[in-house]
Amino acid sequence: MIQIEQLSKSFDANCVLDKVSTTFEQGKTNLVIGQSGSGKTVLLKCLLGLIAPDSGEIRFHNNAFSTMKDEEKRILRREIGMVFQGSALFDSMSVLDNVMFPMRLLTDLNEAEMRDHAEKVIQRVNLVDANNKLPAEISGGMQKRVAIARAVVMRPKYLFCDEPNSGLDPKTAMVIDNLIQELTHEFNITTVINSHDMNSVMEIGETILFLKDGKKEWRGTKDDIFKTDNNAVTDFVYSSELFKKVRKLYLDQ
Repeated sequence: MIQIEQLSKSFDANCVLDKVSTTFEQGKTNLVIGQSGSGKTVLLKCLLGLIAPDSGEIRFHNNAFSTMKDEEKRILRREIGMVFQGSALFDSMSVLDNVMFPMRLLTDLNEAEMRDHAEKVIQRVNLVDANNKLPAEISGGMQKRVAIARAVVMRPKYLFCDEPNSGLDPKTAMVIDNLIQELTHEFNITTVINSHDMNSVMEIGETILFLKDGKKEWRGTKDDIFKTDNNAVTDFVYSSELFKKVRKLYLDQ
């Protein structure tokens, strides 16, 4: 679980996060949505420790990040997995070596142990006959699976995903969504996903935080989002005619 308390961040005179408070629940897919410039990326960078907030607190299982000692922060970093928007695989490394990379940096396992563990995780994300291929030799959907495998190979407590469906067709995007949710439940991970994809919101939005102009505008679930009377949320989520029809069908039931 991650608790955010009155988190604020400004760049010069531009307030990007304004006293945001929320909870990202363990064992659930927690989605953060909002228009470009709403503060989603800055929030994610604060959670990752890449940007220091101006005020407020982030608690990882009740442990305040601001008061952690250096050794505690190093331990926390080993408990974090990250799926980048563009997968961020190493072009010159094979699929297997990409997945093994975090273990080479952060563990004392020998080569055989790392290979065995990486192969099991690759199998878990349903990659077949891809171990020795380079990223350029596999599809975008397969690259996302490699990125997910690399992110969970250390069995993280926390998983952060930045637009994991970016650039994928709708069918492949749904497969990736379901895989992330399955791993979240299987390993009891606190998963935080930045997303613009309303299909993801409706499919795996176990908790949803909607940011507007750097503020927490709304929080709920994928079921709540059908019933909310918050105009800012409905204008954002149901901006397409298709989703407007879906919502009407739901409310007419």
